[in-house]
Amino acid sequence: MTDRDRDRGTNAGGADAADADADPGGASRSTGCPPPLPGLPPPPPPGAAALPPGTYAGRLVLVTGGGTGLGRAVAAEFARLGADLLIAGRREERLHAAREVLAAVPGAGSVTAAVCDIRDPGRVAEVFDAAAAAGRLPDVLVNNAAANFPCPAEDLSPNGWRAVVDTTLTGTWFTTREFGRRHLAAGTPGSVISVGASYAWTGGPGFAASAAAKAGVKSLVETLAVEWGPYGIQVNGLVPGLFPHEDMTGDIRTGLERAAPDAKDARQPALRVGLPRELGWAATFLASPYARFVTGHTLVVDGANWQRRALVNPPVVPVRDQLGRAPFALPPDVP
Repeated sequence: MTDRDRDRGTNAGGADAADADADPGGASRSTGCPPPLPGLPPPPPPGAAALPPGTYAGRLVLVTGGGTGLGRAVAAEFARLGADLLIAGRREERLHAAREVLAAVPGAGSVTAAVCDIRDPGRVAEVFDAAAAAGRLPDVLVNNAAANFPCPAEDLSPNGWRAVVDTTLTGTWFTTREFGRRHLAAGTPGSVISVGASYAWTGGPGFAASAAAKAGVKSLVETLAVEWGPYGIQVNGLVPGLFPHEDMTGDIRTGLERAAPDAKDARQPALRVGLPRELGWAATFLASPYARFVTGHTLVVDGANWQRRALVNPPVVPVRDQLGRAPFALPPDVP
């Protein structure tokens, strides 16, 4: 038997070629069932680095919302490459817990935590002042902090709108503005990564405030990349897909738990969800010396999920029905 015969005699799963013969539609002749689809391969294991060791040695990376979830995962990958970290967030206890986890990452530099509500420009300035007092100016800013909750647009209160837009868009602007002004004054290069969302392009039924805010973030990325590029400051966006993690919001967790155990994978073109470290690798690349000519770009890391379309769309279910809300009615005191 030749090598070619041996190769043809066994398929990837080790079955005989006779069992693997498929009809033109891809179904097995023996069972009539289509072969399983592989989806996108899994990433390298935890602890692997996407860039050379020490890529960020001696550089300070500020991550807003860095105490939990994807913000902490992104911070961990910068730490693995030698970065000093400054993580900011509103909850002191979560920041301290994250600081211990991040400080234990192999290769990590120093890790500092700062309690900060990015909606307060004065407090944002104080975080930069404290870094300056220690002789540091963040080299990289990751705008990860955001607010969001599902709500039919007609039910969204003025306070609800402000809570989301003031954090997601205005807070991102305050932090980016402070970063940019200090680098412009110092004449030093820098890199900004703002976490966005795919519904900045598509709209986000049920998330009107967040979709509007994220569209603003995307526009800021493109505007500031042009304005600040001549001064050596890169500005890019990063859009995550579905990356389950322990700090997911209740609405996302409930939606996943309501589905069958493997349904979240079957709903992705990649046939799997993302792993948080994959988002971290994308962020470390965008701010690295290897991406110096990448600016004004928004990188989507979601396995092509936002581009998925059905040949025949499913029936339309109004957002109110999806959220289990009663029919809308004006309050009694509204004429």
